[in-house]
Amino acid sequence: MIAIANDHAGLPLKAEIIALLNEMGLEYKNFGTDTPDSCHYPVFAARAAHAVASGECEFGILLCGTGLGIGMAANKVHGIRCATCSEPISAALSRRHNNANMLSMGARVIGPEVAKEVARAFLTTAFEGGRHQIRVDMISALERGEDIE
Repeated sequence: MIAIANDHAGLPLKAEIIALLNEMGLEYKNFGTDTPDSCHYPVFAARAAHAVASGECEFGILLCGTGLGIGMAANKVHGIRCATCSEPISAALSRRHNNANMLSMGARVIGPEVAKEVARAFLTTAFEGGRHQIRVDMISALERGEDIE
């Protein structure tokens, strides 16, 4: 199950991402707004991030104007590693090296076709583990307020 969330700026891109999820045969749960009325992205980011952190959803895709604010908000939830990406290479590497569990994108930054490429790269790339696991564990330690040096 993929959590999807958006604010008003991300609404047009959400339909494109949902179409991609349907094409890929992936179930999703909508935590975002479905109206163009101005709203606050942290609310929707938190809803989706809690669903991913709890295990209700495996991954999350977040959409706002730039992808930055909604991604920052999601990263405040314990256990979330959200990567803001505008091209597929970074999206794939966020999964492969950082075990990112959420992706954020900006509807005002990239077009729908590129956004679908980015989302597909994110959703189809596996975490490599190995030396990367050590680094992900360090990120988790920082999240817990531990010293990593």
